[in-house]
Amino acid sequence: MARILVINPNTTVGMTDKIADAARRVASPGNEIVARTSPAGPLSIEGYFDEATSLHGLLQCIHDNPNVDAVVIACFDDTGLDAARCLTDKPVIGIGEAAYKMVSLLCNKFSVVTTLARSVPALEHNLRRYGLDRQCVKVRSSEVAVLDLEHADAAACGKIENEIRLAIQEDKAEAIVLGCAGMADLALSLSNKFALPVIDGLACAVAMAQSAAQLGLKTSRLGGYAPPPAHKLRHIFAQAPLAAPGSNVAETIRTSEHLVERA
Repeated sequence: MARILVINPNTTVGMTDKIADAARRVASPGNEIVARTSPAGPLSIEGYFDEATSLHGLLQCIHDNPNVDAVVIACFDDTGLDAARCLTDKPVIGIGEAAYKMVSLLCNKFSVVTTLARSVPALEHNLRRYGLDRQCVKVRSSEVAVLDLEHADAAACGKIENEIRLAIQEDKAEAIVLGCAGMADLALSLSNKFALPVIDGLACAVAMAQSAAQLGLKTSRLGGYAPPPAHKLRHIFAQAPLAAPGSNVAETIRTSEHLVERA
């Protein structure tokens, strides 16, 4: 059995509940979804500023929940993904990267439908980073705010559907990626309505996290994902109880000290 930590990096509890429900629907029998809301940060993440202000709360969530087998970051911007991989050796999956890599197996070209226009540049940056910018025709903004997706009404759904329709007609997209965790519950109905794959990154990330945990895979402790120096970890989490012996963060600190000794 795998325990998958699913973190909502914003502070809206209702969004966490929606994410948790969607994650549990795709989790394999016997696996446990541990859903957590960030203890500090913005109410929603829509662009670069919100990403920056969400990072400490996200890392605190990982620090406070060491006894898991994998971590899913449930923000399509892949907020704090690299930093999280430095903090823990457990597999850390961002729902944006998971969606992009899954859809790349299913079609020749795709479009992304996200929330607000200010979120588009961050997603385009990630696509270039993952090497999938040539396969993605366009990142489209529906102008539906993240918090409006908590209880999406007909008007919000209509805006998302209109962008999908334009992606098919104008972009010649063969598949659609939904660019927000709050859209997770819409994927199946939209796929049926438009008769093409509509990808929910949360479902893809949970599936990948389960597989990585089952295979016993760990994040590399060498190079870019090497643990931060122990004194930095102690300083950052000074306001929280020091991790208990045997916990994930305690092991990270010990690894950091060992690497410093070798240097």
